[in-house]
Amino acid sequence: MAEQNTGWQSLDEEDLPELQRFIEANPEYWRIVMRREPPAHAAREIFEDRPPAQWPWKRTWVVALRDASGAMTAVAGVIEDLFAPGIWHVGLFITAGRLHGTGASGEAYASLERWIRASGARWVRLGVVIGNARAERFWEKMGFGEVKRRYDIEVEGRVCDLRVMAKPLERGRLEDYFASVERDRPG
Repeated sequence: MAEQNTGWQSLDEEDLPELQRFIEANPEYWRIVMRREPPAHAAREIFEDRPPAQWPWKRTWVVALRDASGAMTAVAGVIEDLFAPGIWHVGLFITAGRLHGTGASGEAYASLERWIRASGARWVRLGVVIGNARAERFWEKMGFGEVKRRYDIEVEGRVCDLRVMAKPLERGRLEDYFASVERDRPG
């Protein structure tokens, strides 16, 4: 594992069993978003997830944050330079359920954002399932604003409506963001 400068560690193939155990111990994401329990191959799916072939991107990351004992406390799936250089996408962010309501999720995201920014990101974007009120509130609290809604999007076999959200990591205007990610322009 390669240590990130904020405590996040990049995961590799040998970490898949531990990632699967973390997912099974923290199934809330699958229950809320997918309306089912996490599958036995969820870790492999996260590790192998890639954007559609027609979308430009540089690299995908699956990273974990650990506590002092070495146990995973959060995991994230991040895409570097999605659509344009400097645009990073958080495709997955899960904090251990035992830490919900403690402020740990916000701290974990803040450290992830510091790493993303230090790695050259100017903007970070994500999609949150409409109706996942807890996640919608969390991302708003983290400073994200809605840029577009997408309807009838398939997410692992389930059709969902998404709020596409973005956040500048340096001074930036939405018009600059839309110039880089035309597909997120409203309308």
